[in-house]
Amino acid sequence: MGDTTEHDGSVLMGDCAEIMSRLPEASVDLIFADPPYNLQLAGELHRPDNSRVDGVEDAWDKFADFVTYDRFTREWLTAARHVLKPDGTLWVIGSYHNIYRVGSILQDLGFWILNDIVWRKTNPMPNFRGRRFTNAHETLLWCGRSRETKYTFNYQAMKALNEGVQMRSDWLLPVCGGPERIKRDGKKAHPTQKPEALLHRVLLAASKPGDLVLDPFFGTGTTGAVARRLGRRWIGIEREHEYAKVARTRIDAVEPAHADDLVTSPERSDAPRVPFGTLIERGLLKPGEILFDVRRRWTAKIRPDGTLISADARGSIHQVGAEVQGAPACNGWDFWFVERNGNPVPIEMFRQKVRAEMN
Repeated sequence: MGDTTEHDGSVLMGDCAEIMSRLPEASVDLIFADPPYNLQLAGELHRPDNSRVDGVEDAWDKFADFVTYDRFTREWLTAARHVLKPDGTLWVIGSYHNIYRVGSILQDLGFWILNDIVWRKTNPMPNFRGRRFTNAHETLLWCGRSRETKYTFNYQAMKALNEGVQMRSDWLLPVCGGPERIKRDGKKAHPTQKPEALLHRVLLAASKPGDLVLDPFFGTGTTGAVARRLGRRWIGIEREHEYAKVARTRIDAVEPAHADDLVTSPERSDAPRVPFGTLIERGLLKPGEILFDVRRRWTAKIRPDGTLISADARGSIHQVGAEVQGAPACNGWDFWFVERNGNPVPIEMFRQKVRAEMN
């Protein structure tokens, strides 16, 4: 593994493919890429009142043809693959203009797509010409370096962020605006500045405090600002000096969170293992007590060694739970309840009590 310490917290100036190819191999935990979309705009766009729309007209978004754009995409993705750790992930965002071409090249290079996320905008720009549907979303591709990648996914943190409900792959978030939108001389400092809420969700989902995050199209530094706030290390790469100047000023003003404040909901896989028999040893459950499912359709009796016995099955809490239902598998911790003071109590509550004491 290479060492990128000298570049931590830096905006590196130049072509991202060239710079990434020179960085130490397998040194980055997460890459967030917001490449040029190759919008193929023809002429100026005006609102119905004839006022001019402030769109993307910069040279960095212009390519001669699809062949040129595909060559550019393959070059930076190849360099990204070089710098990404075996268990790291890549996020790339785009619109219908480019995301399908990017996705095809990703797969050609060996990346493994884990999800496509639809960022549904609460306040999209209208289609002023009225000739097509309003472009109300962008797509993010979340990829492992390979099919075997043992990637980070903070499932419980995402569930907590979504009020206890499993996070879906369609995210409803506003576009960047208001005080968050950076302006210079009354104009947008960058035409495609992404909202910090979007990067907060990406980094919280797929990285851990102390991880190194790289953004090869850094712009005005949204990725760096959110990474600093969440206790992640970061490197940005940018060609335009004006954007880099804005990014450095912006990130310097971010107050990093204290390490103790960065703890999120633990994943079940990270929690100490507590065998069902431990609950019996501790006296939280007793031999001979009856367990039942939430609708009281099935029951089973606890035995001293931590196994269960029912009318037709015997074995672990998982095996008996599966057999009584005629199901191929069952999570017994979620399936079985016991009565306390006339009320059903999930046995998972007793396991959590033991884990809390262990921690």
